[in-house]
Amino acid sequence: MALTIGIVGLPNVGKSTLFNALTKNQVLAANYPFATIEPNIGVVNLPDPRLEKLAEIFGSERILPAAVSFVDIAGIVRGASEGEGLGNKFLANIREADAIAQVVRGFSDADVVHVEGAVNPRNDMETINAELQLADLETLEKAITRYEKEVKGRKLDPSVLEAAVAARDALQRGELLSASTLDLAPIKELGLLTAKPFIFVFNVDEAVLTDPARKAELEALVAPAKAVFLDAKIESELIDLDPADAAELLASTGQEESGLDQLARIGFDTLGLQTYLTAGPKESRAWTIGKGWKAPQAAGVIHTDFEKGFIKAEVISFEDLVATGSVVEARAKGKARLEGKDYVMQDGDVVEFRFNV
Repeated sequence: MALTIGIVGLPNVGKSTLFNALTKNQVLAANYPFATIEPNIGVVNLPDPRLEKLAEIFGSERILPAAVSFVDIAGIVRGASEGEGLGNKFLANIREADAIAQVVRGFSDADVVHVEGAVNPRNDMETINAELQLADLETLEKAITRYEKEVKGRKLDPSVLEAAVAARDALQRGELLSASTLDLAPIKELGLLTAKPFIFVFNVDEAVLTDPARKAELEALVAPAKAVFLDAKIESELIDLDPADAAELLASTGQEESGLDQLARIGFDTLGLQTYLTAGPKESRAWTIGKGWKAPQAAGVIHTDFEKGFIKAEVISFEDLVATGSVVEARAKGKARLEGKDYVMQDGDVVEFRFNV
């Protein structure tokens, strides 16, 4: 399973510049509204130093990290639901996303126009949230009409209609569904945008990056959602730098992680994801699973046969494997464990599954 993040925001907030930096792509990033029309999609491998160490231990021919898919859509303006700008039809391109990264402008630059005349993160977020809510209301109204007919004809469980009505009512009260306690599982098929976890990406300048008080103010605006702070222009410069120079550039602006690393870490945490590892002569690989998954379910990510025929899992923690230097030594020192179907996977487990089909 790969994490997919949809990128939304007003025009001219740096969405496409950020997308280019994250994906090492070259989509048009221009100083005018709606430079992005068709959605841009990029898949990015997540750097994982653990895999390099495993490849060294096992003599692996290749490394396959976990991946994140980013989808960048056209900028949204106030009134998009009524046809302003390019409208809201492009939102359909992120209905399958696992999470939404809302890019918010926090930098000052007289040469980069702001579609609403002034840089105001709170107003920008309110505009985007309102348009996402209106898009979801439109989806729900159509669905409710259909569900009512299907319930009357006894073709649909009434709980589906009840969930849709409850979601509509919450949106009409101005709530984001992601902040509600509603059970939205019956209407998951609708891909409601405000039901998805949000990550707020503040595209700021060095003045903000080095100002803890200002960052705290912006974090408070989006709490309990998580915030990422970056300068999309600096992220673009990182592409051509070696790791040491990139780390030095980030440190000069008070950053410990690149935007990609921040988004991946916070995205995994927000969605309750983690990775386990497999290794051998052919490849060292990271597999993305949910926290709390048991061994058979995790095995199924590799192949459904692994889950169906699961017998045992030999598990060594990454730290123990590195400390002992090999699987043979890990076994000899009692660091390798045979776990059954009730074992709850941990991040960084190095696993070999035993199965029978």
